[in-house]
Amino acid sequence: MAEHFYINDEISPLKSVILGRADSPGPVPRPEQCYDPKSREHVLAGTYPDEADMMKEMADFEQVLKKYGVRVCRPDLLENVNQIFTRDIGFVIEDMFIKSNILPDREEEFQAIEGILSRFDQNKIFQPPEEVHIEGGDVMPWGDYIFVGTYRRPDYPGYITARTNAAAVDFLQNLFPHKKVIAFDLKKSNTDPRENALHLDCVFQPLGKGKAIIHKEGFLDENQYRFLEDFFGKDNLFHINKDEMYDMYANVFSITPEVVVSEKHNKRLNDWLRQQGFTVEEVPYREIGKQEGLLRCSTLPLQREKTG
Repeated sequence: MAEHFYINDEISPLKSVILGRADSPGPVPRPEQCYDPKSREHVLAGTYPDEADMMKEMADFEQVLKKYGVRVCRPDLLENVNQIFTRDIGFVIEDMFIKSNILPDREEEFQAIEGILSRFDQNKIFQPPEEVHIEGGDVMPWGDYIFVGTYRRPDYPGYITARTNAAAVDFLQNLFPHKKVIAFDLKKSNTDPRENALHLDCVFQPLGKGKAIIHKEGFLDENQYRFLEDFFGKDNLFHINKDEMYDMYANVFSITPEVVVSEKHNKRLNDWLRQQGFTVEEVPYREIGKQEGLLRCSTLPLQREKTG
């Protein structure tokens, strides 16, 4: 009997997830092969992460997930392919799995999770039309809302860092007419990682207890930032600066409303989380973070508990 997808927010108790893998990521890319400015920066500096270090970081994260009884699935191994960031290749909203229209040369990453998806109801797996550009890092289900990071300016084609377009907003609204799809235009840069919001989860992350992490300068339209300030309440927001955004402070991952996995070096955030009453599971993830992705980026949740 087929299993059923279910995700309706970022924080309900996690039951199953696809965690990426860091073995056999391939050779260090050339600068012109990088998909984001932070990876390019580390390639040029000779500090691009080592396979063994990244494997250790992902193993530590996997142990934390299993500690809380989460079923952790891993993609099939593809030789010489970077398979860390599973969030890019698909996402679940309610009982539907939506395949991302990702950069064309990453298509085989999706093929590596087809064995996992085969256990689920195949009638609930959707492929958006070709004109819909969308990646999971830009999509956040939040109860009656779907928050979507976008870039909708005319120079969209000039940014390899612009991953989700206006057509994606319309697609999600049509697929989930009972939800409010709210779009946020994000700042983009192909060259400066401190000026680049690669995905929405690099500048914003809702948490349990009515809290959220946010980087105000990552939003192109201040009114869109104000929406989130009003939605969560000013006193419930943890504001991060450009350097903290660069260190991926916003890219935490909630296992339950009370348990947050966070990078262990992000001390100011972790201290604040504990002050708010969260259990903080600290893991080393700084090497993986050199590729402009962190904990949320390397997870693809399939099932959370239905609450409320």
